Amino acid sequence: MSNEVIAVILGGGAGTRLQPLTTTRSKPAVPIGGKYRLVDIPISNCMNADVYRMFVLTQFNSASLNRHIKNTYQFSQFSKAFVDILAAEQTPENPTWFQGTADAVRQIIPHLSPHDFKYVLILSGDQLYQMDFRDMLKHHIETDADISIATIPVDSRDAPEFGILKTDGRHDITSFIEKPSKELLPDWVSDTGKSMQEMGRNYLASMGIYIFNRDLLFHLLKEDMKDATDFGKEIIPANVGKTKMISYQYDGYWTDIGNIYSFYEANMALTQENPPFNLFDNNRPIFTRPRMLPPSKISGTHLDRTLVAEGCVIMASRLQECVIGIRARIGKETEILSSYIMGNDLYESPEEMSEAIKLGLPMVGIGNGCYIRNAIIDKDCRIGNEVRIDGGPHLENKDTPLYTIKDGIVVVKKGAVLPDGFLIN
Repeated sequence: MSNEVIAVILGGGAGTRLQPLTTTRSKPAVPIGGKYRLVDIPISNCMNADVYRMFVLTQFNSASLNRHIKNTYQFSQFSKAFVDILAAEQTPENPTWFQGTADAVRQIIPHLSPHDFKYVLILSGDQLYQMDFRDMLKHHIETDADISIATIPVDSRDAPEFGILKTDGRHDITSFIEKPSKELLPDWVSDTGKSMQEMGRNYLASMGIYIFNRDLLFHLLKEDMKDATDFGKEIIPANVGKTKMISYQYDGYWTDIGNIYSFYEANMALTQENPPFNLFDNNRPIFTRPRMLPPSKISGTHLDRTLVAEGCVIMASRLQECVIGIRARIGKETEILSSYIMGNDLYESPEEMSEAIKLGLPMVGIGNGCYIRNAIIDKDCRIGNEVRIDGGPHLENKDTPLYTIKDGIVVVKKGAVLPDGFLIN
């Protein structure tokens, strides 16, 4: 498969719905699961399927993503494997930034063309799933498809958020609608299989994962639809019935990390006894940057359904349903429930701690006697003693210089300083 396929991973736009996590980083660079970045998911899925040639497309806040990929995905100089960042660039032919998903791929055709491949695998950089792309490619070849779209059954609540399609008995896509209103849904019911129908998942939604035959993709983007900017809104609907477009139905776990609540829920799901996304799969590992960190040190803490990354120093009284990121420091008698603590980029030296105390600043990390619930604490925060953050539906959405509240989730911004006794409830 590695010789036939090149993957293009779309980094997305400004990521406004994931603010403030995307204030200083692109969506694919947002930390997830305590030690990973979102971009590690599609890259790992590719590597597990023997796809080792990948381009990651970005144009917003790409510096941290560049560093992560440079420090993580280094292959033998004797192989053809690569993960290359392609930031939007202005050229005489393309004087504008990426205008959409299709326009982004169109603008990088000069970088794709020199390579030898038959198929282009187009992926999103902000989804959580484990798919074997070899199965999808096999299905694509066996059905003699021009375009394959990975689809997943969804219910009537979620259907208006996706592109919804219908197929015939041979998986050929016969019709497609982008984000239909609830009034139109009765006309878009599909036979998704007995188990899916029993869960009310009667609609086939596009996952934003495509396989295109090389020649067709280049023809569409450069000639037939050279003004189209988006795959879901323009390229796909316009080619239903004109090309052989096939649905590849995926029944595993998949979630789109589109907003703060979905990001929070995806991380909390990792703490379940049998999580829907399996980080402990020998056959489908998730790769990320190797860090030379010590094991975590935990003293006097009751841990329940909690993931703890490496390099942490934890003296909390209780951590329940939490994801604790690298180098996190949590003080004594602190209780944290249903929260994601991203951790820290560096340790504070004893000299730096003394200087912080002189300046009246809390040390990096979370202090003593705190209570934190339903929260996301971004990296490198300084949270003092006796701080109380009690998120939940009782809180109204708001944005402040130190934190943001969205859908009841309190997001403490990267590098924020919350003094002793600070209260959010």
